[in-house]
Amino acid sequence: MFARMADPLRYAQALLERYALFAGMTSRDRLLGGLVEAVAVLSESQLSQLYLLDETHTRLTLCAEYCDGTLQPVSSASVPSDYTDAHLLQYCLCQDQTLSLASLESSLFATDFLPATSNPWRSLLCLPLKNDQGHVIGLLLWANQRALDMQHYSDSLGHLGNFVVAQLQLLQNLRARPIDEPQTSLATKAMPRGYGLIGDSPPMRAVYQLIGKVLHTPVSVLLTGETGTGKELVARAIHDCGSRRSQNFVVQNCASIPDNLLESELFGYRKGAFSGADSDRPGLFDAADGGTLFLDEIGDMPLSLQAKLLRVLQEGEVRPLGSMQTHKVNVRIIAATHCDLRAQAERGLFREDLFYRLASFPIELPPLRDRGDDILHLARHFAANACAFLDRPACRWTDPALEQLAGYGFPGNVRELKGLVERAVLLCEGNELLAEHFNLEASPTSNVRLSLRERMERVERNLLVDCLRKNLGNQTSAANELGLPRRTLLYRMQRLNISPAELKLAREKLHAQSAT
Repeated sequence: MFARMADPLRYAQALLERYALFAGMTSRDRLLGGLVEAVAVLSESQLSQLYLLDETHTRLTLCAEYCDGTLQPVSSASVPSDYTDAHLLQYCLCQDQTLSLASLESSLFATDFLPATSNPWRSLLCLPLKNDQGHVIGLLLWANQRALDMQHYSDSLGHLGNFVVAQLQLLQNLRARPIDEPQTSLATKAMPRGYGLIGDSPPMRAVYQLIGKVLHTPVSVLLTGETGTGKELVARAIHDCGSRRSQNFVVQNCASIPDNLLESELFGYRKGAFSGADSDRPGLFDAADGGTLFLDEIGDMPLSLQAKLLRVLQEGEVRPLGSMQTHKVNVRIIAATHCDLRAQAERGLFREDLFYRLASFPIELPPLRDRGDDILHLARHFAANACAFLDRPACRWTDPALEQLAGYGFPGNVRELKGLVERAVLLCEGNELLAEHFNLEASPTSNVRLSLRERMERVERNLLVDCLRKNLGNQTSAANELGLPRRTLLYRMQRLNISPAELKLAREKLHAQSAT
């Protein structure tokens, strides 16, 4: 790097001065503006930009820009995850690769993300920024109106950008934690929301974290879990929030169609391939080309068809029935099953090579009985949707109804809860949901897994959380409603591990919704 600079010692000194300056900054705006100014000055470029991903990793926002010696005002506009007219940014972000173009031709590359100037941009360098876990969270870009090779600046300025990102994260963590709240590790922080899923329990936070890792990669995903846990919803979330969101999301249940028809449905056929094939017909792989194909109940796919699926995963090639020709498709496969595919593979009921190919990134969805407070949160959501569908006022929940739901094991998981709530809304009169509207029997699963004390604590915790959320986190109001001294409420919150930060998040979310 230094060999290509006219005055390397001066550059090193200027770089160290920037590190010292950024280390003492406590303002987000000053850090962002200072970074793009430093990049432009140190690389002797006319333009530098900083893009950051939002919490859901679905949108890329221009957060700071320095152009022609001036810090530019930036709008709240952002680039969606399909990156229309921003394919250079997409390449750097999704492939985690530095892009250096010493001769930038506008006729070859779409550069609408660069500001319009009288002189065209001749060279560009863009590199990904990472957090302390090594995940790409943004891009640092600088451009010049002269054709120059700026690759030798990438390492030093990339480290400077990562340092500023770490400072921003540190400031955010310090401001998000109340003064009297003990320090917690980043692993215990609430995971980003926005995938269209409902739930704040630790098992669901783990699912959100895994979803975030595969949004912008083409890797195949295997969703496992009991029936009714929402595997199709997770598959759709991965598609809708990922880089293929502008393309088709195609669903096929492998257990809902006879084996002899499933192959023609997936791969298509040519005219004359079999009796009744009067014309060519494309398959679901062609329909999902560029997008996502969700194969539900993959464990029920016949062995003969599994070999053809493996070839699609390995080579990206499809051969329709009755054809000797193959053609390429670009399809992301998301498979789902409630079976133990590993055990099936060991018994010879599922191809072992296909299992290992699909299971390169597994996501196990938790059963509803292990999701704690999510049960009541989902129940309220389903009740509100049912009331809106029936065009009737929102229903009120009674404490006995909530207790009954909180103590039930839900062998049918979220699908069962949805059906029970919708039935209860139809049965209730006076817009008040009572325990008799549910009439739940004791769940064998619940009795086996939880002792009486654990079940009582679970009911008590759900009631306290529900009351606190209803009172927007105000502990005094919640204590009055429950008929408890405030000190007793605080003691029970501590004993039942109810986090004030969790209630604060719900309160801020509600305020944001009312403001809009």
